[in-house]
Amino acid sequence: MTRELLNQLFQLHQMPTSDRDLDPKLITAYCEPWSLRAGETIDWFGSSLQATSGQLDLVKLNCGDPTRSGPGFSEEECEIVPSETIDLNNQPVVPGSYAQAFVTTGQAESLLGVSLWFQPTLLKRDGVILSLESEGSSIEIYNIGTSLMGRFGDTEHSLRKTSLERRRWYFLTIDVSGEDGVVTVSVSSPRSASPGRDLLQQGEEISALDIPDLTFKNPILRLAAGFRGERWDGRIAEPKLRVGSVVNEWQLETDMQKAVIPPTVGECELQLMQLPTRGVTGPHWTGEHQRWSDQPSEWNAIHFHHDDLYNAGWQPSHSVALPAELPSGIYCFRFQSQLGVDRVPFFVRPAADAQHSDVALLMPSATYMAYANHRMLIEGADFVGARTNLRPEHQYLVDHNNLGLSHYEKHPDGSGVMFSSRRRPVMQVRPGADGWNFTPDTDINAFLVHAQVDHDIVTDEDLHIEGYDALAPYRVIVTGSHPEYWSTAMLDALDEWQRSGGRLMYLGGNGFYWRVAFSDHWPGAIELRRAEDGVRNWQTGDGENYHAWGAEYGGLWRRNGRAPNQLVGIGFAAQGFEKATFYQMNSEAKASRAAWILEGVEEEEIGTSGLGGGAAGQEVDRYDQRLGSPGHAVILASATEFGADMLRTKEEFEGTVAFPNPDPLVRADMVFYETPEGGAVFSVGSISWFGALARNGYENDVARITSNVLERFLDPTPFPTPDEADT
Repeated sequence: MTRELLNQLFQLHQMPTSDRDLDPKLITAYCEPWSLRAGETIDWFGSSLQATSGQLDLVKLNCGDPTRSGPGFSEEECEIVPSETIDLNNQPVVPGSYAQAFVTTGQAESLLGVSLWFQPTLLKRDGVILSLESEGSSIEIYNIGTSLMGRFGDTEHSLRKTSLERRRWYFLTIDVSGEDGVVTVSVSSPRSASPGRDLLQQGEEISALDIPDLTFKNPILRLAAGFRGERWDGRIAEPKLRVGSVVNEWQLETDMQKAVIPPTVGECELQLMQLPTRGVTGPHWTGEHQRWSDQPSEWNAIHFHHDDLYNAGWQPSHSVALPAELPSGIYCFRFQSQLGVDRVPFFVRPAADAQHSDVALLMPSATYMAYANHRMLIEGADFVGARTNLRPEHQYLVDHNNLGLSHYEKHPDGSGVMFSSRRRPVMQVRPGADGWNFTPDTDINAFLVHAQVDHDIVTDEDLHIEGYDALAPYRVIVTGSHPEYWSTAMLDALDEWQRSGGRLMYLGGNGFYWRVAFSDHWPGAIELRRAEDGVRNWQTGDGENYHAWGAEYGGLWRRNGRAPNQLVGIGFAAQGFEKATFYQMNSEAKASRAAWILEGVEEEEIGTSGLGGGAAGQEVDRYDQRLGSPGHAVILASATEFGADMLRTKEEFEGTVAFPNPDPLVRADMVFYETPEGGAVFSVGSISWFGALARNGYENDVARITSNVLERFLDPTPFPTPDEADT
């Protein structure tokens, strides 16, 4: 298969902005938050593998694309915020989710009891299932390969003759009697749904160990972690701990969103660290129910992974109080030292009491989080092979695999990554680092700058938190190139804004596709359940299609009754990366009520050059009334001349069949239609649109069409209804 477009996407977009960027990357950073208003304070967290001193500046990023397909890299010094000299050292990253409780006994106790269910999911990696660390004694239950072991003080014991089996539930009890120095450990495996598997696994094994002098005072209980920092991969349910007369029990199905689980018995809270996975089936799941909120006790487990990372937890290296008069825009913390340059983008909105523009560029930060630290260039994917010649940001992930995963990977135990966070270095959200998402979106920002259109920046998180109020000041919203991941609150806000006369320019493809969830208890993270269907790198496990955060059914918005066609007139239809192509103007377009969009466009073929060869490509969207596309929409142009690898998305067919060639359902449609209160929607249906905007210094048909739409959308004159326009 030809890789021309892929080479441009993932190699041209990895071209360095300077010779120094060719060196191995030693400096990295992140900031908190990603989006804020002028006048608010932002923290920058920096780390260097070698001690260094350098200058930290604030720069406004007009375009982060250093390739020849874009308008050129462009940033402005932000002199209103003074430069600072910063000393950096290495700040370590410690991934791995676990739970812990601090138990207060007041005195040393010789009686102790522990019980829990556990299910190992990665036995090829050793890990600590349970640890108790006390002033007087310690206990660790762990696996070495498939062997279950126990460490009591300084002595080590095998606890089970039968090997552990992946993804099988076991019930563990430990009773310590300090009076006679006996520790009794029981490990049982109940009957499963497989008689064959049960032949060698079902039953109970009991170990009676002579271990004197075990006493416990104010112990720390850790689940899925040892007191030396070890981590474990697997599920735990129904933990109970008795120390003397102090008893604590926790129901792990309680408060699914919270980072702290209150005890159902006792007074000690169970703290969850690094965002383990909840809303997963436990040992009592029968399959009778599919939504955890219908029978929570069957989803009473937590899945821990040794590579979970919610928060890098670094100390702030610098804090900046942004001036209230700072213009809205895309900004970067730029750190420069003899070891290299690192830029960390963030987004500034106008101060709350400032004048807002009429236009806002909606940066798809939920999509950035979903792709955060993706390994597709490193490990390969269905549509791109693994590469060895990597941009420094990607190579950093190869050399430092502890920065957490994206929604496009599986954990080493085979489970999908359901949670992703921005509270860590996100290597691809840097100018020029990646051909997906952020860098292309700065090309759209550069178009607005070139057009001298005063515009503000708003992000997905702002939209989720504030709802309609985040969009209300704006007459026109311009999307990024790939606004793929949306929460319910975000869609509701966009729906309300459209009904209030808003004008939407959807300048991308594969938008409004996956449903995600946010939680106030884990700020800066999103949850994704790849349920039922769709183009996906993994799929949710049995009984786990509903989000832990909010109990909403996950998966495609199309499967949740809100296909993107209903909001933007088109929806994801096909994916292919061999080449991009042109749109063919509809023969009736120039005679339609939307003919003004094509003013100044002479040729019937639109977008004949650009990134990969044209304005239509990568992932494309199609008009389809069956999925909710408005019947009064005008189809201005369509693209069909794709490479052989441009195929229907999974949800577009129901079996393995031979499709016609050319396939009428593999199409990018450019549409326009009116909405209530004088509003309108213009959609291009292609991720590649951004790559054709800047051709010939913006003197091209793609830029002309975009400018025509933007100019008319800014005009406050209401759009007439189709009947009125025809009259």
